[in-house]
Amino acid sequence: MTRVVICSPLEPELVARIAAVDPRVEVLYEPDLLPVPAYAGDHVGVLPELTDAQQARWFDLTSSAEIAFDFDRRAPAQINTNFPLLRWIQGTSAGLGRFTDRFPLDLSKVVVTTAAGVHAAPLAEFVLTGLLHFVKDVPQLQAWQAEHRWSRYTSRTLTGQRVLIVGLGAVGRHTATVLAGLGVEVVAAVRPGGTASAPGVSQVVTFDAIGPVLPTVDAVVLACPLTPDTEGLLGATELAALKPDAVVVNIARGQVVDEPALITALSTGALRGAALDVATVEPLPDNSPLWDLPNVLVSPHSASTAANENTLITTLFCTNLRHWLDGKPLLNRYKPDLGY
Repeated sequence: MTRVVICSPLEPELVARIAAVDPRVEVLYEPDLLPVPAYAGDHVGVLPELTDAQQARWFDLTSSAEIAFDFDRRAPAQINTNFPLLRWIQGTSAGLGRFTDRFPLDLSKVVVTTAAGVHAAPLAEFVLTGLLHFVKDVPQLQAWQAEHRWSRYTSRTLTGQRVLIVGLGAVGRHTATVLAGLGVEVVAAVRPGGTASAPGVSQVVTFDAIGPVLPTVDAVVLACPLTPDTEGLLGATELAALKPDAVVVNIARGQVVDEPALITALSTGALRGAALDVATVEPLPDNSPLWDLPNVLVSPHSASTAANENTLITTLFCTNLRHWLDGKPLLNRYKPDLGY
């Protein structure tokens, strides 16, 4: 038997789908031992206090499993001790960030796969929401509504604008397709040696060559993984190069932007606005100026969490599980040398 331990909450019918992949699969799922989800599709939740007997039971499950659905967030540093037979982890997020800092796995022995592609549609929709929020002057409309003010005005159009998308993974590619379909000229930035083209993209440059592009775009969409190449990619110099009417949308990781520099640019009017699904520190601290800036749209790292997320991740996992059993290459395999 191939034993699969479920490490984050999952609907019973989806657990049954995993078990039905093959008679050789045994699914180990005991929800009482798992984090309590705060919302549908929550893979972090609140860890319950376990009794000694429950802790022993959880170790019985993890120590006998070859495959893990999601990471065990109870004791990241002890993953090798708690999962001695582990050979594969299926993550539930598209980007793993610096997961090796928290989970010291021997990646020569354990395969990690991501949920890349699962979140492309909802994230592209958030990008569109963020861009239209400022293109159509929604903050101004909200202020006028609060004043009961009826004032005719002229708004801009998204059609005809030029947008830089940083990162051409599944999310970046889907976002490019959506924006190009609305008449947006899309420029993309990728790592050296990365994707050279994508549908809807008119020009591709490398991360280290975005400088000349920045003054020419109306918005920057960050859709890249957090790696040494992308940390601080949009710093004070890069932000200063943008037009005063430019908008920043971040669906990557907070650390991709110099947050203090971004706050300064937004506070002084050097940028039109920002739509942020991520922050350098999460949850966003109560004293962060980002909460109160009228030209910032804050989303609590939830833009990717669609109602059907668990179903989509389970479908991907079942496909990968069949590949695993048949000895075929796994989809979305994490590449340690690239960091994603």
